[in-house]
Amino acid sequence: MLICVKNFTVGYNPLNKSNTFSSGDYLMGQVTFELTNECEVQSLFVKLKGKAQVSWTENYGKTIVTYQSKEKYFSIKQFVIQESMGKNVLSPGCHVYPFTFQIPVQDLPSSFKGSCGKILYTVEANLNRSMRMDSKAKAEFTLIQKTNHDPSPQQNMIDKKMKVFSTGSVAMDVSIAKTGFCQGEGIRVMASIQNKSSRDIKPKYCLYRKYSYFANKKRKVETKDILKEEGEAIPHSAGQTVTRIITVPSTVTTSILNCNIIKVEYRLRVGKPIYLHFYFHIVILTPETSFLIKQQGRTRSGLYQDMRTKPQFNQTQN
Repeated sequence: MLICVKNFTVGYNPLNKSNTFSSGDYLMGQVTFELTNECEVQSLFVKLKGKAQVSWTENYGKTIVTYQSKEKYFSIKQFVIQESMGKNVLSPGCHVYPFTFQIPVQDLPSSFKGSCGKILYTVEANLNRSMRMDSKAKAEFTLIQKTNHDPSPQQNMIDKKMKVFSTGSVAMDVSIAKTGFCQGEGIRVMASIQNKSSRDIKPKYCLYRKYSYFANKKRKVETKDILKEEGEAIPHSAGQTVTRIITVPSTVTTSILNCNIIKVEYRLRVGKPIYLHFYFHIVILTPETSFLIKQQGRTRSGLYQDMRTKPQFNQTQN
């Protein structure tokens, strides 16, 4: 009778309500499959992997050039059924094999998927049988970087004669209180504007996203405006200090600044486009990151303590 492996799957247990992981966390899961009859296997192993990769093409006349690059973060292999000189014979029925990995404690970038690249974290299972094709399964999991940002204020000042106007000049002093923000949080922008020109001025605000992909000493950039807003008019020959709250949409992804081949950045542009404007670097954090920042100076031992108790396991990195 033909040996048949059915419903070969690999899964993991959620660590928190958002079903995300970070470096140092323990990922626990199980490999599950059914056997229709007795089966001899050579080995069963699970791999925990993290990598980034980019790929895009550019046209140079009739020539098409492909740019590609990869970055490997870790590959950890754990045998559930060890290879041996003897026979590993499994009986018919359902089989469940648990496993536990610790995600390496290193500066790992957050999961990401874009048009030209991705940062992936996966757990993969492989059942090897003699003279048979391997049974394979894979599950992706979301990893979020937990790194504090630089909370120092940013301030830009500019005094520029605006050629678009017939006469006069405009001076602006703009500042934001911090650089790191969560989804849904407001960016408080303070602007002191001295309008000595002959026309009214409406300050404009634009939050935009910048994706950068790197390969073979080339860079591909994609930008997208996230939101645009316009302030009240500042009368000519007048000065005002205005405050604007720019709310970060809840749909934006987190910033990625610690990957060599993919970067996700955000900028806040304030002022009059082309003639008078300047930029602030904005770091988009996760709610978990914001919580950890608020807890600085306190012990972290209580965070998910029941789920982060160190289990016993063996793993090898290759």
